[in-house]
Amino acid sequence: MNIHQSHSEAPDHLERRAFLGRAAAALPVLYAAGRPVNSKAEEEEPAATDEKPMADPAYPGVISRQRQPRNAEFPFPTLNSFLTPNEQFYIRTHFEVPRLQATDWKLKVEGHVERPVEISYDELRKAGSQELTALLECSGNSRVLLEPPQVSIRWEQAGVSNARWTGVPLSAVLKRAGVKPGAVEVILEGHDAGEFKPPQSSTPGKIHYARSLPLEQAHRPEVLLAWQMNGSDLPPEHGYPVRAVVAGWYGMASVKWLRRIIVTDRPFHGYFQTFAYSIWERQPDGLPTLVPVTRMHVKSQIARPMLHEAVERKARYRVHGAAWAGEAEVSRVEISTNGGKSWEAARLDERSEPFTWRFFEYQWQVPSQPGRYTLMSRATDSRGNVQPLERDGDRRNAVVNHVQPMEVLVR
Repeated sequence: MNIHQSHSEAPDHLERRAFLGRAAAALPVLYAAGRPVNSKAEEEEPAATDEKPMADPAYPGVISRQRQPRNAEFPFPTLNSFLTPNEQFYIRTHFEVPRLQATDWKLKVEGHVERPVEISYDELRKAGSQELTALLECSGNSRVLLEPPQVSIRWEQAGVSNARWTGVPLSAVLKRAGVKPGAVEVILEGHDAGEFKPPQSSTPGKIHYARSLPLEQAHRPEVLLAWQMNGSDLPPEHGYPVRAVVAGWYGMASVKWLRRIIVTDRPFHGYFQTFAYSIWERQPDGLPTLVPVTRMHVKSQIARPMLHEAVERKARYRVHGAAWAGEAEVSRVEISTNGGKSWEAARLDERSEPFTWRFFEYQWQVPSQPGRYTLMSRATDSRGNVQPLERDGDRRNAVVNHVQPMEVLVR
């Protein structure tokens, strides 16, 4: 039996939407009770906010982290489905959501190419399609765990979701335009645009959101220009009519509301490439250098019990959650119920694929002694990478993949 098939906490399928709405409305209160209030600004994150977690009637399936621009996370303790429903998929925006029509939409492909082209929505869909299941995670997911606290989007556990995408490989569009020799990167530019001013990290006036990929990565089959999400047209908040999906990379690479693709013969040093969404990397000479955030790192999270949940002593409790590893597969998850002093193997779901998550569960014999207990999960991927116990400070406020302590109350 697949683990994810037994995760449902809704009474039945017909009540699912109502249940999710109630769960999302309740979770902000529970989350906020256990997290520090942020107090310091962080230059690396352009969209700073003081807003508390809240329920949003317009988006009942998610936990709102910021209303303008719209940012919201999937209520991770409700995890029960391999594919995240569209109404629960986390939302990450930097500017106002563009309201576009497919009939008017055009995609320009230009720069270091033989034949600059402009492709309509219908033309793109007629170019063929393929499906790809891929998890996206905001590079700042779990940022609330960082010390000192950051003033930015207060992602807890669930700036992460998993969906089945339908689209055409980016490589097919590049082939149509003809990439010239000497090209090194492909810039993806979205319709979303705006300006950041102090006290946030300033931009050089109004800019469009844009990120680049190395040419080799842009030609990989798991990089799509997608128009569907879980079998339906993309919702406006998720990039309608067409977005990029860069499987295995953090979500900032999967540019939404695409308007232009620029092939370039030199590295791109745009705002969201080098200033925001960048980390320190130690060079052979020991000097740290800023480099763009790219591939996902191995990570696991416990969905239940949730932070500060009360559980009955002497009971058997089903600890469950999800793990992911970007381009690799998850090969092992371990659980600690004593703050990391000892670890035991969790049972993994049979379904194992790169680019997605893998569910795990562990039957915990709850102690007879009341008190506070710290649960942890630790994942290992198919390449031998192990989820670290401690935070790497060189990662600034991104790539937060260290083990997350989950304190619960035994009563």
